[in-house]
Amino acid sequence: MQKNTSTTHFHKSWLVLIWVLLFFTACSNDDDNEVTPEENKYLVSSTFIKDLTKDDIAKIYPLLAGFAKYNVKVYKVTYKTTNTDGTAITASGAVLMPVTDQSASLISVQHGTITSDDSAPSNFQDGSEAATFGSVFGSMGYIISYPDYIGYGASKDLPHPYEHRASLASSTLDMLRAAKELLKQQTDVKWNENLYVAGYSEGGYATMCLQKKIEEEASSEFNLKASSCGAGAYDKTAFMKYVINSSVNNVASYNSLYLWVMLTYDRIYKLNKPKTYYFKDPYAAQIEQLGIANPINVSFNTILNDSFKTAVNTGTDTGFLAAIGDNDVYDWKPNTPTRLFHGDADPLVFYFNSVNAQAAMKKRGAPDVELITIPGGTHSSSITTFLAGTLAFFTTPKYQ
Repeated sequence: MQKNTSTTHFHKSWLVLIWVLLFFTACSNDDDNEVTPEENKYLVSSTFIKDLTKDDIAKIYPLLAGFAKYNVKVYKVTYKTTNTDGTAITASGAVLMPVTDQSASLISVQHGTITSDDSAPSNFQDGSEAATFGSVFGSMGYIISYPDYIGYGASKDLPHPYEHRASLASSTLDMLRAAKELLKQQTDVKWNENLYVAGYSEGGYATMCLQKKIEEEASSEFNLKASSCGAGAYDKTAFMKYVINSSVNNVASYNSLYLWVMLTYDRIYKLNKPKTYYFKDPYAAQIEQLGIANPINVSFNTILNDSFKTAVNTGTDTGFLAAIGDNDVYDWKPNTPTRLFHGDADPLVFYFNSVNAQAAMKKRGAPDVELITIPGGTHSSSITTFLAGTLAFFTTPKYQ
């Protein structure tokens, strides 16, 4: 009897032990099957900036007041990207989300040239491009990704790589990737997975750079539906040779931008030429001291050394020409529907940039590239047509 009792207790003990083991094994398996949140690869932080009502937004652009449908939430995001030399940095931008229960498309908007950090999208100052154009398009029901670019916002201590194709493309694409991660972890608005890209002036150039990079390297990540590029300097080689050899204008603000491009490429491509190589005196000394802040009130070609111009025209300055050519973004085949808006009287970014781009793209067999010429349009007066045309383009049913 004792033996039977002991045996019974033994069996009961084993049953309990087996049950405990099965319990913990089941718990362990449950843990293994749990879906843990995916760690962000690009997004570092997101900070709420402000709420905008549709009535507030309607006042920004009275002519577009009828299009303002939704309130908008604005966020600053910081994200991981790389600088021009490949080092890891943190950059920033703004993300605008419409307050709607309808699924929304995403537009990456690349801003035009700015010379002050106050104008960076993530600072969202009144009157800035992001606070005006971004707010209006957001209120129409689009999610807006608005990168600051390197040199502004979180990376303001770095020099802005003005009109540098590779870094504009990589930093804006990484901003989109960060925006995508942000959208995955929030429930305020549903992204329908469609992406559009748009920008004017430097933003037009940056948009073309971004579009090319997405199509060639990230087409599996984004469903890019359409691209609208306004007044961008896509044919850098032709542009630079024209500015070097032609009498263009004597507007100091324009000349500072031409100078900015030259100094940026000299730095990034480590040409390391003394200012006296490019410029005549007294401009060389003034530019050495003041950089792009030096006022140049004569045609840009007149401040350049004849020896430098000859070296460019004969092809002997291979370093400078290679740097310029590396930033061409006109001669390729886009598969995404693309519109090129440009005023034919643009005195800053010359019309031939878009003409050359369309011709080169068509020659390569691009299926849907159209040049929208704005008769008599200057760089500033063509912006309204660009905005209206972009809206019409993105809302065309075949591009939805």
